[in-house]
Amino acid sequence: MQYKIEAQNLNLYYGAKQALANVSIGIHSNTVTAFIGPSGCGKSSLLRCFNRMNDLIDNVIIEGNVFIDGINIYNKTVDVFECRKKIGMVFQRPNPFPKSIFDNVAFGLRINDNPPKSIIKDIVEEALIKAALWDEVKDSLQKSALALSGGQQQRLCIARAIAVKPSILLMDEPASALDPISTAKIEELIYQLKDSFTIVVVTHNMQQAARISDKTAFFYMGELIEFDETEKIFTNPAKNATQNYITGRFG
Repeated sequence: MQYKIEAQNLNLYYGAKQALANVSIGIHSNTVTAFIGPSGCGKSSLLRCFNRMNDLIDNVIIEGNVFIDGINIYNKTVDVFECRKKIGMVFQRPNPFPKSIFDNVAFGLRINDNPPKSIIKDIVEEALIKAALWDEVKDSLQKSALALSGGQQQRLCIARAIAVKPSILLMDEPASALDPISTAKIEELIYQLKDSFTIVVVTHNMQQAARISDKTAFFYMGELIEFDETEKIFTNPAKNATQNYITGRFG
């Protein structure tokens, strides 16, 4: 079966510093994959390889291949803008635009295809429903997104990401800046969204990885140490380094 996302022999350098070392991983459609490991181990660097966001950083050298739906996105013939349209990104801290709630969700639609207003209205509503935010904001769509709580802002950012109908959602510690109640809502949302999207989540929270993911990848010092079913990673890992990390012996 073809992978939705596949990295092959991926090496990444920030100048002279190697951040990823010969990483190969295959991720299936409509699954949630968690990347765990100590700070600086390469989790976010790999995540950003999947939508070529590392291209925006000076002195980056990337070797190897990343395939999305069987197409190597590092091929020189690939349109990076078109590639990124298929891949939504949610960051660690909510980053709503200083616009209305409605205009935040509609933003990507307007700059991409700019469909008629009636269609934008329907898509915005659908995205807010999928992001479990509609009932909370349906009567205040013209209010500033900056007036929302942190948890609401993060769900708004998820709605904004999915409004353009990507097939992949990348999430870089999406709940680390949130309170426990908001975190629980984001986790529940991630679980529900995998019916429509392939989701990759970077998290420092191992309990969160255990709760939300189908598969877990453990990274250490730029290397992929182990990748398996989440239950196996947390109950019977194959590598001593994985066992030591999840039991708190280092990290």
